[in-house]
Amino acid sequence: MSALSPCLPAQSFRPGPLARLAAAVAASSLPLLFILLWSSGYVAGKLALPHTGPLTLLTLRFGLAAVVLLALAVATDAPWPHRARAWGHLAAVGLLMQVLHFSCIYFALRWGLSAGVAGLLIGLMPLATALGAHLWLAERLSGRQWAALLGGLAGVGLVVADKPLGGAWASYAAAGLGLLGLVAGTLYQKRFCAHMDLRSGAGIQMAVSALAVAALAGPTEHFAVDWHLELVGAWLWLGLVNSIGAFSLMFIMIRRGQAGQVARLFFLVPGVSALMGFVLLGERLSPLALAGFAVSALAVCLAGKK
Repeated sequence: MSALSPCLPAQSFRPGPLARLAAAVAASSLPLLFILLWSSGYVAGKLALPHTGPLTLLTLRFGLAAVVLLALAVATDAPWPHRARAWGHLAAVGLLMQVLHFSCIYFALRWGLSAGVAGLLIGLMPLATALGAHLWLAERLSGRQWAALLGGLAGVGLVVADKPLGGAWASYAAAGLGLLGLVAGTLYQKRFCAHMDLRSGAGIQMAVSALAVAALAGPTEHFAVDWHLELVGAWLWLGLVNSIGAFSLMFIMIRRGQAGQVARLFFLVPGVSALMGFVLLGERLSPLALAGFAVSALAVCLAGKK
């Protein structure tokens, strides 16, 4: 008798205890993996920038991610946008969330901003996004969110007060502009690209971003690259693990209904980035700066609580 005979009753597959345990461990490890991958991007960028310019590094990063994502979209027959307007929305998100955000962060890192402080500023993204949604999308801010926003700003103030800014104003301003780019891209995607396919949508964003930064890197940096082993490792990590892995994990957790958890996870980004910077780059923070990290972390955590 054929194994596909319709006379046989259908049997539902029930995973065993080991399979259920493995699935539970995998689900619980996603947040930790996301934090490690997201935070590592600042350290990897800091390691790569002595060997090439910020725009050239982004051309390499976005180009690699675009090739992989577009190939994956074609190989898996992913759906593509049907209207020119949808392509334009994806391009706009890429220019904001990728080009503006990362170019500003990389210039700030090259101008002396530490990986930990960069992580601190970008770690305020949930607070800044809530404020942006209040101003742009008319979403209501609760009293707790207003308090968290003020607490996050106070934490940044403590970190900045610890360092004599002098010529460092440019690096802080660039990082702040990068945060605005990330927030604007997040809100834009929420409003116009909420149902994009991860493979084709992210591939289009990365391809547009690669072309945009390449157009700037050519005349300004002449694509000068010192192919040091440190640069190659950082480039592969940024293009494959950080650009694709971290954003995919965030998308997966949001699709599973864990948007609030994703917001709370950002309170760990500054501390993990600072720890990575200390171990891998020798960056140090004073007690006042550490207090600022703690205040900002608590503020982001407070904002993410239900």
